[in-house]
Amino acid sequence: MILAGGGRLKGMSSVNCQISISLDGFVAGPNQSLENPIGEGGMRLHQWVFETASWREQHGEEGGPDTKDSTVVRGLFTNVGAYIMGRKMFGGGDGPWNESWTGWWGDDPPYHVPVFVLTHHARKPLAMQGGTTFNFVTDGFESALRQARSAAGDRDIDIAGGAHTVQQYLRAGLLDELYLHIVPLVLGAGERLLEHVGDPRLEPIEVIASPAVTHVRYRVVR
Repeated sequence: MILAGGGRLKGMSSVNCQISISLDGFVAGPNQSLENPIGEGGMRLHQWVFETASWREQHGEEGGPDTKDSTVVRGLFTNVGAYIMGRKMFGGGDGPWNESWTGWWGDDPPYHVPVFVLTHHARKPLAMQGGTTFNFVTDGFESALRQARSAAGDRDIDIAGGAHTVQQYLRAGLLDELYLHIVPLVLGAGERLLEHVGDPRLEPIEVIASPAVTHVRYRVVR
């Protein structure tokens, strides 16, 4: 269902985050590593996406149920003009870059627009197939947002993660919408999303429920 007051004007750029989260508030499981980047049990948070018809369509596959979840997935990235992510989400370990590392996604990452990666170590922009260019930002999350706004134009900016990156934007009052995909599982430990974010006012503007996941979109009220 859609709650009263939802939505925004078409053509208006917005800074958003959409992310899967467990019932106990974790967006990644414990013991994250290069071999297991979202931790033990973390992949279970995203299984609902992989099973949808729209995800399969986007990856050249057939099948999958065309459910409410599939409709949600189909609409997630339709107006995104730039992404921002932390170094851990891009991967490659800590410290100076091993420039043979080009991300988790192969030669054609799923973004197809500029991506701004927060890091303490400089690196030249990395152009990939399909229109994705990774730009490495060393002067902070506000600079990354300014660059993303310039690249996105009147399209939206998506804060892709991980948790620490989302926390910076939410704590600074720079996030317009937070869209949580609440998966009915308990991880027990890992990386929590809503820590160290101050006391933001989150106004629910849309709720969509399915047997696999509950989608709640919040407006961040200033």
